[in-house]
Amino acid sequence: MQKIASFQVDHTTLQKGVYVSRIDGDVITYDIRMRRPNLEPVMRNGAIHTIEHLFATYVRNSDRAHGVIYFGPMGCRTGFYFLTRNLGDEASLQLIKEAFAFIAEYNGEIPGASAAECGNYLDHDLPGAVREARDFCKVLERVTVEMLDYNYTK
Repeated sequence: MQKIASFQVDHTTLQKGVYVSRIDGDVITYDIRMRRPNLEPVMRNGAIHTIEHLFATYVRNSDRAHGVIYFGPMGCRTGFYFLTRNLGDEASLQLIKEAFAFIAEYNGEIPGASAAECGNYLDHDLPGAVREARDFCKVLERVTVEMLDYNYTK
């Protein structure tokens, strides 16, 4: 079998940030990397789960919802994948920044966190999600469209 593209990225040098992971026609997959792989502790499941609910709710209620395909966690627990269609890098990056700013200040009920709406509704951590988002907002302050390439030299 051929090695998939994401396994060809050198995870020993990967920094926190946002990257274009792949382009499939008009669909762009963004790698939202919140931890340096294999160097930092991974995120906790409850915080990941809550970020997933809040981010997905925010972007699917935004004026760019028509271009949102998917948002979900990486199995390695170092970040998320965000898939968009026809939004472009500038709008997608801005939406990522807005969503994390929203999460960083969120203090209400977690959307979709009931037994009827979620397959693991008890595994949420809002304070953890807020902390993760606040930390990542500091990273996002410096991220530009030019930096979305894995090979960008800082």
